[in-house]
Amino acid sequence: MAKGDEYVKYVTEQFVAFMETPREERKQIKTSVKALREPWLTRWFGWGPMSVVLWWRGRAQRHR
Repeated sequence: MAKGDEYVKYVTEQFVAFMETPREERKQIKTSVKALREPWLTRWFGWGPMSVVLWWRGRAQRHR
């Protein structure tokens, strides 16, 4: 039963910390974290598909 109490305490602390931060600061943190994330293609499939996309874009530009 102690684990359940610890979990409730942790969730409560996180919730209180969330509610105490101003809304503008939360939005700013969220946008900065999103900017640091790598593209979804890389996160899901690695660098293979990304290299194909880069190659294809370069190929398309050379043919113009």
